[in-house]
Amino acid sequence: MTSISLPRKVFQGVARRADMFRLFDRHAKRPDRFDGDQSAVYAGEWFEIDKTSYSYMLDILPPLSMRGDIFAMREFMTDSVTSVFCAIRIDEAVRYFHTYCDLSYPSSVEAMRAAIVDRECQPVRAMSREERLEHIWSTTTDDYRGYAGDRWPTVMQGHRTVVLYGGAEGTFLKLLDALTDDEIAAKLPVHLRHLPSPLAA
Repeated sequence: MTSISLPRKVFQGVARRADMFRLFDRHAKRPDRFDGDQSAVYAGEWFEIDKTSYSYMLDILPPLSMRGDIFAMREFMTDSVTSVFCAIRIDEAVRYFHTYCDLSYPSSVEAMRAAIVDRECQPVRAMSREERLEHIWSTTTDDYRGYAGDRWPTVMQGHRTVVLYGGAEGTFLKLLDALTDDEIAAKLPVHLRHLPSPLAA
């Protein structure tokens, strides 16, 4: 059964075309990629793109559907999840977004649009812990991120891992979800390290 995934921002800033294509499948290396229903892996992910990328994707193929400045792609990531592109006016400026929506839920597109507007209209720029971890995952190359394998305890297998630099100890793998605040800060670009959390903002 497909579970409804919560909306989650997976990249901070505006993704240009090269970043956009890399972000389309941030989970390409996961070990269970072709096992069962993968809708929940993708549905709910979103990030901002530039106008050029939005126009490029609109022109690449006739859309599956289009309503106003929102269009869905014909090629599905999973059985019912596809890319949806939105142009949304926020604070008097038109901004552009990509999201994965599960079209088996008729209200999924409007729900995602509402979630993006709600997140981007926050009065103070902030990042939740989850957003920090997703940004780290999105910006780490495949050589430095992966999934816990057979050498890990059974309960951890399949969870996302990243390579950390341990000084004199060299590099080591750690579960993404287990990173400490200091480790998260070290993996983020300087301009994102000291943003408050939404609760503290």
